[in-house]
Amino acid sequence: AGFAAASYMRGVDFYNVPTTLLAGVDASIGGKTAVNLAGVKNAVGAFFQPRGVLIDPDALDTLPPRLVGEGLAEVIKMAATSDAALFDDLANGLFAKEPETVILRALAVKRGVVERDERESGPRRVLNFGHTLGHGIEAASHGALYHGECVALGMIPFTAPAAREKLLSLLTAFGLPTRFTGDEQAVLDAVRHDKKSAGDKITVITVPTIGTYREETLTFSQLRDALRILGR
Repeated sequence: AGFAAASYMRGVDFYNVPTTLLAGVDASIGGKTAVNLAGVKNAVGAFFQPRGVLIDPDALDTLPPRLVGEGLAEVIKMAATSDAALFDDLANGLFAKEPETVILRALAVKRGVVERDERESGPRRVLNFGHTLGHGIEAASHGALYHGECVALGMIPFTAPAAREKLLSLLTAFGLPTRFTGDEQAVLDAVRHDKKSAGDKITVITVPTIGTYREETLTFSQLRDALRILGR
């Protein structure tokens, strides 16, 4: 809908009313609108901000646990890179007690990043944590895995070993997958279409300690090695 609004008459107002946790904590704000094309995730799109966003937490009561878990993957992503306190609060059961608080804190992280870098020329790339391999896994799974589940898997290889155990524990607590043994080459082929890819190298976000991040440039050989961590 956002892409249609951005394109029709070169832009008409639209409002986001997310009804899943995934949409509420991630896609509802930020201005990225896109559609998939020829099997490539978000291949055609625009930056176009909604006129407004309305999130009703009561809508979450209709979601099966698996859809709640995939939304929490995006919350974990933001906490892992930018809010260690939120990460600890998730581990201590905050979402079950105060889902609205978790949604607001996750959106505060994303809003702060987007306000500094609306069109992803620098700091906004932090929001891609978990998405480089995640998008490849999503394409290779042909719908068997949800987007948030793929993001969960995509975070694991790029989290330093000392922090990885905490991440794995939290992902497991929310019913998210931690192992992938699918088609390795299909994943890497899909990643080559990623906009952060340049020749035989790609830029990824890594987490050295919970609440911090850095950018690293890897070869596709190194990316293959990272992917294999998920099969161990």
